[in-house]
Amino acid sequence: MMQTLRAIWKFLRGMGHVVRGVWWVYAHFPQLSVEHREMRVQAWSLQLLALWGIHLKVLGQPVLNGPALMVANHISWLDISVIHAARHCRFVAKSDIRDWPLIGILANGCSTLFIERTSRKDALRMVKAMADAMKDGDVVVVFPEGTTSDGRDLLPFHANLIQAAIQADAPVQPLSLKFIDAHSGELSHAPCYIGDDTLIGSMWRTLTASRIMAVVHFGEPQTANGRDRRAWAQDLRQDIIRLRDAQ
Repeated sequence: MMQTLRAIWKFLRGMGHVVRGVWWVYAHFPQLSVEHREMRVQAWSLQLLALWGIHLKVLGQPVLNGPALMVANHISWLDISVIHAARHCRFVAKSDIRDWPLIGILANGCSTLFIERTSRKDALRMVKAMADAMKDGDVVVVFPEGTTSDGRDLLPFHANLIQAAIQADAPVQPLSLKFIDAHSGELSHAPCYIGDDTLIGSMWRTLTASRIMAVVHFGEPQTANGRDRRAWAQDLRQDIIRLRDAQ
């Protein structure tokens, strides 16, 4: 009973934090500089993790400035907040998130780039939009798996969006994500969001689980060095596996 009550309390505090974030986007973001918006998003993400009892551990050093592309494995609905807590960046997300209640407003406030994943034509548009953003000095993040996995293995990488880094002549930084039980040190599957999982079910598992640590491991930025997008994507996938297993 106490575990359930604690989980409900954390859920309510988290939802209140989301509502406050939406209010900040509407009331304050139009008056803030880009730098202050980024600082606010990072602080908000750190606070959300703290409210839900998730500790952040960062290994390695994220790029200090753009242009740069980051590529990461994808496990959970929490991944974006975890990466934002470690380093603000612009995410590429599926277009239907833009219409989600509350979450869509927050995503827009974070300058998310939205893609229609079933459209090849839109993928070409997104490559250009990402390249333009990086040329303007942004750090952009993609999940090349295209969907979430359970964290034990990585799905094959889609190489299309890696082309943006080639067009922008920008480095790519691999980073790995994983969630572990802070007490046992074992991999935690509570935040996973795969298969038949529902968002509410995944959130409830996360809130009722023993203390979770989110581990972000940044690798070294790298350039294409003559690789095409497919070869580079395969190498980046292996780099992320090594980063994950090195933790």
